[in-house]
Amino acid sequence: MKESAVWVEEAPIQSFVWGRHALSPTNYQQEDPLGLSVEGNDNKKFPEDELSELFGESNGELTSDKFHPGWFLLQHHHGTTLDDLKAGLAYLRRKVNTQKEGQLSFLKANVGAVMEQLETIVVLKEQFEADVKKFGHNPTEKLEDAIRTSMIEANKLFDDVLTRRDRADATRSALSLMHRYKFLFCMPVNIEKNIKRGNYDLVINDYARVKNLFGNTDVEIFKKILTEIENKIEMLRNILRKKLKETPFVIETQKKIIRNLVNLEAEGDPAWDAIIAHASFLDNNIANCLQDYFGSDSGANDDPSRTMRLNNTTPSSTDRQKFYRNDANCNVPTRVLCVEAICDVIAEQLPDLWRLGQSYFTGQLHVAVDTEKQILFKNLVLSCIQHASDAMHESCSTNIVPAWLLHNLRCIRQMYAALIHLDLPSEALDIFGKFLFDLRLQCLMSLFNQTAENINGLQRKETWQLEYLPNENGGITKLPCLFEEMIMEVSDLARETAIACGPREGRLLESPIQQAMYYNAIKNLFVSFTRCLQHLAFSGSEEAADEDDPSVSQLVGSPACYRSRDNKHRGTTPTWEKCLLISLSNIRYTLNTVLPRVINSLKTRGYPDLTIAEGWRSDWTQLETLDSAVLDAYLERRCDPLVGTIEPSMYLGGLEWDSDVEPTHIRPYAQEVLANLIAVHAEVTRVSPGLLKRVLSHIVETIAEELARLMSCVTQFGISGIIQARCDIILLRNVLSIYSTERAKNFFEEALDAIPSPINGDIDASRIEALLSKVTSSMQLQIRCLTERPDFNEKILHKDPNRTTVI
Repeated sequence: MKESAVWVEEAPIQSFVWGRHALSPTNYQQEDPLGLSVEGNDNKKFPEDELSELFGESNGELTSDKFHPGWFLLQHHHGTTLDDLKAGLAYLRRKVNTQKEGQLSFLKANVGAVMEQLETIVVLKEQFEADVKKFGHNPTEKLEDAIRTSMIEANKLFDDVLTRRDRADATRSALSLMHRYKFLFCMPVNIEKNIKRGNYDLVINDYARVKNLFGNTDVEIFKKILTEIENKIEMLRNILRKKLKETPFVIETQKKIIRNLVNLEAEGDPAWDAIIAHASFLDNNIANCLQDYFGSDSGANDDPSRTMRLNNTTPSSTDRQKFYRNDANCNVPTRVLCVEAICDVIAEQLPDLWRLGQSYFTGQLHVAVDTEKQILFKNLVLSCIQHASDAMHESCSTNIVPAWLLHNLRCIRQMYAALIHLDLPSEALDIFGKFLFDLRLQCLMSLFNQTAENINGLQRKETWQLEYLPNENGGITKLPCLFEEMIMEVSDLARETAIACGPREGRLLESPIQQAMYYNAIKNLFVSFTRCLQHLAFSGSEEAADEDDPSVSQLVGSPACYRSRDNKHRGTTPTWEKCLLISLSNIRYTLNTVLPRVINSLKTRGYPDLTIAEGWRSDWTQLETLDSAVLDAYLERRCDPLVGTIEPSMYLGGLEWDSDVEPTHIRPYAQEVLANLIAVHAEVTRVSPGLLKRVLSHIVETIAEELARLMSCVTQFGISGIIQARCDIILLRNVLSIYSTERAKNFFEEALDAIPSPINGDIDASRIEALLSKVTSSMQLQIRCLTERPDFNEKILHKDPNRTTVI
């Protein structure tokens, strides 16, 4: 510092600018008093702790009252050599001596100024003492207090201004920050708005952008906003998970939801969750169909409107229900509606489930594919299909009208054809294929069973109108033709529906068991027709039969066949005999014509050959048994009364065989036999000339047996009686020869053998020949009725093949 003879302010200049604090003075760089350099000692300073231990509370500051030279030397010159220290000491001594000499010379040169300063100091002292007396020892106390108070108030005002300014700056900074990051701060509100609007893609894009920009931020406010955004996104994830399980499903919507959940980094496997939900929905719909329709099945017939109130699970079901509701005459069984509903469920929902699964395993759903779930998915699909198959099998297992059963078959086939195009595994298709095969077989059997029931009802359609067909030796009613038509109709219907093979369907009637079922069904048709004919054969009118009863001797009244039929029973059921004859004709026509045609027609249509059916040759149709029973019944009603009149008529009027009455004609009993046979002949001819041989041969055999018995019982013959008896027997034998069996011929021979030979030999033989010639001539009409049979078809049908004769 340079010396000065005037007053110099050595204190640092204080700045008293309001609101500003003085800056610290510039540190004074003190020179080393020894005049030595300390650069070498700066590299390694002496430890402060050791200095404190050596010198206690002293220090090494030159201006300090606690200055200690040893501290100074160790602190600044611990690395300095002794020679350098000696040189520094010499330097310090020279400097001190120089300063002492300079001060004295300075005072001498400036003694005036120094004295002036002393005077000034004395004046100041006097003034100070006066002020002390006047104002006390602390005259600036009040001023200091006022200044201090003003400073405090000023600081308060300034602090308020600063606070407001800081707040404004903070607000301005916050607004600037919000404006700069407006996208982030508005994100929670925008997410909520877009969720309500359904703009999920926009939310996902914004979320991805936020994650990219602020995902790794350390700013607390940003972290807080990100936490709120995560909460909103989690809410969106929950909404999407719920929508993923909402029904009914739309596969494209589900795929979009899955993609959104994947983009939102949702936990779990949303694609697999969708598959599980879809399979559960499909399974529940099938169960609901069973519950709804089976639950209303008991009252379906009583309350058809209940069917319309059942739950509709698919659009197709809804449309069908509207159609049924608009059709006032529609009374669809609930089980049929159940099958329709299940088919609609499978056809509309199973393809979506399968496509969703395929999209999952082919990686189209943007998720990590778990190949181990392929078996689970396959089991899910198989379980749903098996459930549907069991449900439809249960719906079709009860007695359903074949028409509705075929309707079910069509519905299931349509559904099955749709599933084939899905490329489902063979196990899945085989489940429906097996059920469809069983249903086809059930439809086939149901059609035949219903036809059998309809055949049983043919008896109500019998009008007893005879139709004489070309090339048929007799007349029939319309029943055999109706029977044949019904078989052909059901065979055509079955071939077009149940037997026809659709895609991936096996052929019916291939296995022996199925063929046995088919043979049994056809057999039931013929057995039903046999029962129908049996019922009709024995349904004749007893009142009409009493009027036509030939058991009364025709010698007492006119022949039954020529009596008047103008009675109250005309036009109703024919007599017993006519019913039996017509039924016989129908039976023979069925056996000889209908059955061969049915065999050929069914074989032509691809059905198994009936001729190889088990028991075919042992009256498979039971028509042969019925034919024998009806013939026996007719013969019993015609033959027994006819034969029973021979003996009474033989001895009518007390005539005996030993009388001498000259024979002029055959006896009345013989005439009555011929008349009764003519009546039976006419009755059979009107119905079926082809039955004449069978019917009359039995009657003639019985008559011959009765004549042989009666002749053998005669005890005595006269000459006239021998001639009469031989003439009667020979005439009957000759006239009835066309209908005589070997057994009947033997009985006629036995009757002749029982009659003695003519007593007069050739004379009596000539008399017998003459009498036979006479009788033959006189009874030419009766004889021709029995010996000649006109060609019925040629004479009647040639002119009018469609002619119908009503009996």
